[in-house]
Amino acid sequence: MNKLLSALVVAAFATASVGAFAASHGGAMSDKDKAEKMEACKKMDMSKADDKAKADCKKMMEAPKK
Repeated sequence: MNKLLSALVVAAFATASVGAFAASHGGAMSDKDKAEKMEACKKMDMSKADDKAKADCKKMMEAPKK
């Protein structure tokens, strides 16, 4: 019983660490994707866009360039 409990604890920690590793390496947009999205934002009719699209475009336009 003690070995079974130890094995379950080890499995739980392994699963949690793999999940954390995967989440931290989710990936960001590439420069090409950012440029395409920026062009789409510039062409978008803001009066017809939904709130999420407006917020994403506003955040992207205000982001400092590196």
